[in-house]
Amino acid sequence: METGVVVSLAAYFIGMLAIGLYAWRRSTDDINGYLLGGRSLPPAVAALSAGASDMSGWLLLGLPGAAFVAGLSATWIGIGLIIGAFLNYLIVAPRLRVHTEKTGDAITIPDFFEKRFEDSSHALRIISSIVIIIFFTLYTSSGLVAGGKLFETAFGADYSAGLWITAGVVVAYTMIGGFLAVSLTDFVQGVIMFVALVLVPLVALADLGGGVGADLARVNPDALDVFAGMTAIGIISSMAWGLGYFGQPHIIVRFMAVRSIGDVPAMRKIGMSWMIVALVGSVATGFVGLAYATRNGITVDDPETIFILLSQLLFHPLITGFLLAALLAAIMSTISSQLLVSSSSLTEDFYRIYLRRGASQRELVTVGRASVVAVALVAIWLAYHPDSNILGLVANAWAGFGAAFGPIVILALTWKRLTRNGALAGMIAGTATVLFWIYAPVLAEGEALSSLIYEIVPGFIVCAATAVLVSLADREPPETILRTFEEAEKVLREQR
Repeated sequence: METGVVVSLAAYFIGMLAIGLYAWRRSTDDINGYLLGGRSLPPAVAALSAGASDMSGWLLLGLPGAAFVAGLSATWIGIGLIIGAFLNYLIVAPRLRVHTEKTGDAITIPDFFEKRFEDSSHALRIISSIVIIIFFTLYTSSGLVAGGKLFETAFGADYSAGLWITAGVVVAYTMIGGFLAVSLTDFVQGVIMFVALVLVPLVALADLGGGVGADLARVNPDALDVFAGMTAIGIISSMAWGLGYFGQPHIIVRFMAVRSIGDVPAMRKIGMSWMIVALVGSVATGFVGLAYATRNGITVDDPETIFILLSQLLFHPLITGFLLAALLAAIMSTISSQLLVSSSSLTEDFYRIYLRRGASQRELVTVGRASVVAVALVAIWLAYHPDSNILGLVANAWAGFGAAFGPIVILALTWKRLTRNGALAGMIAGTATVLFWIYAPVLAEGEALSSLIYEIVPGFIVCAATAVLVSLADREPPETILRTFEEAEKVLREQR
């Protein structure tokens, strides 16, 4: 590895650890500060934190690779994500900020579900917590695998060394500084990703000096055809990724943590601007990368490495190190968010409820830190077997969260008639539908239904329909629930 690359990466890692120490001094005295930053995030930090934790390595590896291979038809997922993220900011963000505060100051999604429906059985809390812990442990493991492979392929380092370096830095700043550290590092990582996705395609385009369209047409005549190779069902499946936003705990928790409901419009503008530019830059990296490789006779064995390849060919080692740090930033920002959400469920939804109801704030923060380490160790153990079948579940976790939680979050925030039984039935039905769609060999030659349409579509519909029908058949919610709901709605109306 060249000295310039090492210097840039070292500066990046030191910067992340420094932010962790800063956050440790700011807001880790109580569990609300450790797990939710004291609900004090400025809109820019909340927005870029949500974006960076959302996109992961897919933004710099998967999407440029898809654009490299398929052309503009690969952008349908991005279009769906933009629409879904905008609706999430519009529908969920302001309501969740107000409702979670009015509903017993809930600081986790399972906590909100339980308090919103006054569920003394803890069924909603325990089921949603189990889903979060299992899927996010797998998600985290997948991110660590990506970090290990990045060190292996881009830096020529040992996979295990890359795995431990990635995990070590993320765990250190997450464990020390909690939610504020995760959010501030996400903000910095979001800025790095943004600059990288503007810089790489522009410099590559300037180096080519024109004629990109002709290069693309020569190697792939359908590169600029957005409908090439797509069917109506294929477009629906791709755009349906946007439905997942409403149920992703590591994203919507930023809505709970923003400073006030008055900051939500600014958060939305910043977040959507960042997302649109980043997605356009990601697709442009794939396009320009294809033209660059074609004109210069470069064989690209793995299209998903086109960002890495351009970074190494076009820039000074110091800048290359910065650009590769952007890829690490995409991976690490998601890992840290998932670690903290898993930790919050273990601490708030298990330890505090079932083991130590009278635990002090200091004890809860200590348990939160220990939980970060525990989840990370399990994820590292899984990541030592990157080809294990268990990691295949990660590809479906977005659909699982979206179908299990998405409709329930929307209905809980917009429909006061939703009942505890309706929410529980919808959550179970949505999860079951996604699992059936993925694993039931009901088609010819044992094919699963997910080969026809993305499983989030039926899962989301079944969850929403079940929740509504069961709630309508159920008794009306108690007066205390309706009163709390109306108090939250009054605050929202005053803001409008």
